[in-house]
Amino acid sequence: MSRIAAVRVALPEYVYRQEQVTEALAEVVLGDEPPGSARRELMRRLHTAAGVRTRHLALPLESYRDLGGFGAANDVWIDVGVRLGEQALAAAVGAAGLAPADVDLIMTTSVTGLAVPSLDARIAYRLGLRDDVKRMPLFGLGCLAGAAGVARVHDYLQGHPDEVAVLLSVELCSLTLQPGDDSTANLVGSGLFGDGAAAVVLMGERRAAAAGFDRAPRVVATRSRLYPDSEQIMGWDIGASGFRLVLSPEVPDVVDEYLRDDVDRFLTAHGSALTDVTTWICHPGGPKVIEAIVRALDLKPEALDVTRDSLAAIGNLSSSSVLHVLQETLAVRDSSAPSRPAVMLAMGPGFSSELLLLDW
Repeated sequence: MSRIAAVRVALPEYVYRQEQVTEALAEVVLGDEPPGSARRELMRRLHTAAGVRTRHLALPLESYRDLGGFGAANDVWIDVGVRLGEQALAAAVGAAGLAPADVDLIMTTSVTGLAVPSLDARIAYRLGLRDDVKRMPLFGLGCLAGAAGVARVHDYLQGHPDEVAVLLSVELCSLTLQPGDDSTANLVGSGLFGDGAAAVVLMGERRAAAAGFDRAPRVVATRSRLYPDSEQIMGWDIGASGFRLVLSPEVPDVVDEYLRDDVDRFLTAHGSALTDVTTWICHPGGPKVIEAIVRALDLKPEALDVTRDSLAAIGNLSSSSVLHVLQETLAVRDSSAPSRPAVMLAMGPGFSSELLLLDW
């Protein structure tokens, strides 16, 4: 087993109200489209319906109009991503009572930029990680990667119970915005996604016991699911202009069709039932996705309040979002209460889902 020792989120300094973002990005996405035009009105409606109040961005709003092409945006992703990643990682390691040299494995995930050497290599010496730290960069899992990354770190720690491993997620979604693209997917993305980073420190069972984390949340089991004939539901079309969003309105339909059966089978296989679960740590894909999860699992609406609050406060941070929800949920956890099952879940490109059963 493994234990979640600490989670910390780092957000860019530039924060704006949703209506400010809407007006500024309309100039980038729609160009000279006149005020009151059909596409501008559609963009405003989509942004209003996104359930987002404020967002943190990698750059000042006025910088996006003249950002340049894919190369320039990716350079910003590397620069800001290294700084935010270092902040999140340092905070999480410190919160766990550790030093950077205690980390044995670092897994890094992002789907909003590319770097070789990878972000973990660029951060390692800045932060003080050991020169023999094991590195595992992930790319392509999108929103799923926050939950899937925790699951894969857990898999590693099952074979290394005396070690410390961290997951670092860095997502600067605003840098993928496509200027001059008035497609509905780009309009939705411009109103939904924000920027940020998150780090999770996990310990193998023996290391956690020795460090006094034997009451920390325990990862009990994980389940991955890849859905058939679903490649075009979510992802990127990658070309000369960078990452062009693919986002189908069918996402809630996939949730309705598959999620309940997936969760029931997963919990049953580990001696639990849906009614045993008291805590849900869900990625905030968007209001319709949140509603579909509540509907599919027959939850009380308030069961996903932390997820909704995260979406409202910072938008959808792709893989970092479910880790923000995890941080906020841990902040109010009563560690002295009897343990109960909790479920962490996210969905992303593939189309796919990841479930984790936690002993909370």
